[in-house]
Amino acid sequence: MRTSTLTARRVAAMIAAGSTALLLVNSASARKPFTADELAAMESKLTASAKRGYDMWYGARADMANNGLSCANCHPDAAATNPQTFPKFMPMFDRVAAYREMVNWCIENPQGGKALGADSADMIALEAYSFVLHRGVPIAAGLQTRQTSGPTPKNARGLNVPGTGIGFDKK
Repeated sequence: MRTSTLTARRVAAMIAAGSTALLLVNSASARKPFTADELAAMESKLTASAKRGYDMWYGARADMANNGLSCANCHPDAAATNPQTFPKFMPMFDRVAAYREMVNWCIENPQGGKALGADSADMIALEAYSFVLHRGVPIAAGLQTRQTSGPTPKNARGLNVPGTGIGFDKK
């Protein structure tokens, strides 16, 4: 009995020493904060994705609708999308759903189009556009009828960039 107690204590001491050593190694090898150049490159990629989402939002992909509607017909500047409130319970699914599921529901139902792949660059672009516009808008979970206030875009199309002329973009 005494031997097993000593062995258990030795094992516990070894585990504790190993954990401490691992913690010190991980602390010493932790990545430093991003540089200004790295942050600028990341922001540039996010902005490019949001611009692509903007074009799609206003009708750049014909297969997203078969009736001439775009996301912007119901949600100009991503109004009333409230992506910051997802995941949330959606009555039409009778379960908690992610924002991208709601985007695909809108593409397939009101627009009569073909759903996007959940992890596709196009879906991420649509999410980037609407999430960028809703940055800083408070999260308010609850009934979908309880809407949060919408974003205050810098111009008529939400992003402070010139329109591309693709789709229904008349800016």
